[in-house]
Order: sequence, then C-alpha cells, then structure tokens
Amino acid sequence: MIDLHCVATGNNLKIAIMLEETGLPYRLVRYEMFAGTHLEPAFRRINPNCKLPAIVDHAPVDHGPPFSVFESGAILTYLAEKSGRFMPADLRGRSLCQQWLAWQIAGLGPMHGQAHHFVRYAPEGQTYGIERYRREAERLLHVMEYRLAEAPYLAGVYGIADIACFPWIGGLGLIGLGLDDLPAVSDWHDRIAARPAVAAARAALMDENRSLYTRVRAELTPEQWSAMFGDRMHAASRIR
Repeated sequence: MIDLHCVATGNNLKIAIMLEETGLPYRLVRYEMFAGTHLEPAFRRINPNCKLPAIVDHAPVDHGPPFSVFESGAILTYLAEKSGRFMPADLRGRSLCQQWLAWQIAGLGPMHGQAHHFVRYAPEGQTYGIERYRREAERLLHVMEYRLAEAPYLAGVYGIADIACFPWIGGLGLIGLGLDDLPAVSDWHDRIAARPAVAAARAALMDENRSLYTRVRAELTPEQWSAMFGDRMHAASRIR
C-alpha cells in the first residue's frame, strides 16, 4: 500500500494518475493547504520541504521499512521503477523521457506556477510579474507544440513525462491562455484526458475543497495567505 499525501491540485493529480495507470494500491491522505494542515511537524517528517504531494511506500521493493518520497518528478520516477512501467527501457527512450520530465520540473511547472501566482493570488497591479510569467508560460507551450507535432508523446510513447505535463495544460484558462493555436498539444491533451486511469484519478482526488484551488481570482484571508505564501509557511521550514 502507498499513502498519497495530497491536495486537489495539478501536481497531486500527476501522482494519482500514475498510481491509477500502474494499478499500484494506494490510499489518499488529504490536506487543506489554505488551512495550513501540511505545515505540521508530522508531515515535515515525510517531506522536509512541507509541500504536497508526497508518498509513503509501505512495501518498497527492498523489503525495508516504509519509504517516503517527495517532489512530484522524483515520485513519478520512483513509481515507474517500482512498477516497471511508463519509463522506456531503451537508452534513447529513457533519456528522452528523463529530458522532458526535467523540462517540466525546471520549466513548465515553475513558470506556469508563477503565472498562476501573479494572475490569481498576488495583490492586484503586479503587471510585470503577470506579463513575465504568462509570456514564458505561453512560450513553453510552443516548445511542447514543436515536439508533439513530430511525435505522439513527449518521449515518443506515453510515459511519466506526459503525466507530469498533463495537469498544467488543463489549467490554462485560469491564467488567460488556451490551445487555439496549438493543435498538437490540444490533441495530445484530449487523448490523455480520455484514458480511464486519468478519469479515475480525477474522481479520486476530487473533494469538497477543490473549488478553493480553481478560482480565477482568489481573495485570501490573512491566515490563508500566511499558510500559503507568508509567515506561517516560512516558519514551518525552520529547524526545530
């Protein structure tokens, strides 16, 4: 059994999709980020970075004690190695998969994440931040378009690089972007969205707090801001 420590957002959807695709047994351990439930010492022992998602594998392949993994790219790689699926075995395919996974971790995710922050959460009037990150988010979509115009999936075959990128494409409308001039990305997204494992993951992750994370413009209370971006979040990372 694998515990998926999660909240109903895109980074967490990646891991739920992978677990559904592989058929590995799992259970959800839910948090509410605006309330700061992920900032408690118990979760920090699982993820020193106090971010979601994270997993705890209660049956690792080395037959040792439960093993925790944090960071979504590392989790996807761990689950691919555990299951023997969704990571090509040949040298070139494996490297392509790793390259596009690294691209998502270093580029697509952070740039789109910053676009979401400045468009949806930052105090209004932050025009430079909005322009900077939304423009970079759009540029990265065209990088995807270039690749997907020549191959059906990022590494040639469906795998963890696609799973890592997929949730970010579903949230484009929240930052004022779309797929109208990106036909290859649009087709790729639709094919992945139609997979039964993706539908199952979306249904499993859905909870009563989902609407909190999908508001186009989020007005946070001081307590919510502190837990998400402010003093409480920073304090949770100090040694104690």
